[in-house]
Amino acid sequence: MEKKRNIRYAVDIALKDTPVVLLHGARQTGKTTLAKAIARERGARYVTLDDHPTLEAALDDPPAFIQGLGKLAVIDEVQNAPNIFRAIKASVDRDRKPGRFLLTGSANVLVLPKLGDSLAGRMEIIPLFPFAQDELHGRKSGFIDKVFGARPRMEDTTVLERKKVAALVTAGGYPEVMTRKDAARRDAWYSAYITSILQRDVRDISNITGLTDLPRLLSALALRSSGLLNLADLSRSLDIPHSTLRRYMALLEATFLCTPINAWYSNRGKRLVKAPKLHLADSGFAAHLSGIDRPADILDNPSFGPLLETFVVNELRKIASWSKARVKLHHFRTEAGREVDVVLEDNKGRIVGIEVKAGMAVGSSDVAGLKHLRETAGDKWLRGILLHPGLGITPFAKDIHAVPMSALWEW
Repeated sequence: MEKKRNIRYAVDIALKDTPVVLLHGARQTGKTTLAKAIARERGARYVTLDDHPTLEAALDDPPAFIQGLGKLAVIDEVQNAPNIFRAIKASVDRDRKPGRFLLTGSANVLVLPKLGDSLAGRMEIIPLFPFAQDELHGRKSGFIDKVFGARPRMEDTTVLERKKVAALVTAGGYPEVMTRKDAARRDAWYSAYITSILQRDVRDISNITGLTDLPRLLSALALRSSGLLNLADLSRSLDIPHSTLRRYMALLEATFLCTPINAWYSNRGKRLVKAPKLHLADSGFAAHLSGIDRPADILDNPSFGPLLETFVVNELRKIASWSKARVKLHHFRTEAGREVDVVLEDNKGRIVGIEVKAGMAVGSSDVAGLKHLRETAGDKWLRGILLHPGLGITPFAKDIHAVPMSALWEW
């Protein structure tokens, strides 16, 4: 599925002033397609370490392998041969020309520990996620930059019925899934995808036995989507030892399948929950694991709200990867139960709260968490946004507005 990737600009800019650029993310998010396109345009040599003879050459003699690639090279699935990082470092130290190497990786755990010793200061890391909604619409979202603006002009956007929102949530953003209209064929893809990752990536990067527990764990996590991550409860319900469960979670994060967001908290004496909140890396993937195959299955399902929140969290992650405002995603929850689904914090410490609601109608009770966050954040607070599949823009205060869900990709 050929679509313009909005992160491409960030990759091109990095290649202009950095010797090594790593494009990383889950398998089947489009890294190879983007890497091949860049290789063609730059006249660079393209190799993939998913090819067994190529991998054997890289493992056998890393310096010779790197030297044979020439001065411009794209190396796909670099995590398969982590020892080549030292050879890349030696090559870059001899020639610091920008854009020498573009690497892609699908497993974080092998790559990052090696970087501290080998490529620190020589490499920029750029994430690639499944398709964002604005990419599917041929746009580039400015949502995050707008909500961090001094006086953002909030234009009306397309109103989405709940059925349309449900379709977006269950579809997710994996390129291959987007081409499959039949629910059974999408299920077949997801099943093969999970098997492939467990047999190729997870097994390769771990010495853990009993990996048959991981599909069961993934399903349990999907059913807890948007909830607080409670490892003790998971350990009891799945009968998996706590120490083993922690290693499993690290593996799922390393392969970009599970990406919890940490809690935001201040030092103003508030009693806040500091546990991370659980989100799988794609709402369609989470819906599949929850046994939801069609949009109609989710409309009256209690999981609609949690899965919609996971959808929004992942859209914000994608938009944040190319926005001018550099933001981190958190969540906010007090011990008394007040909460905000997403807290965007920029590098100046400024705060924008994002609340997500699955219903069309909104009321003042729906923004109570945003008002509590405003009080807690103090002078760091900028504004609050309540995203929902509703009509028009509704002001609840001068700095808190309800906004149609489509603002995420139309602003």
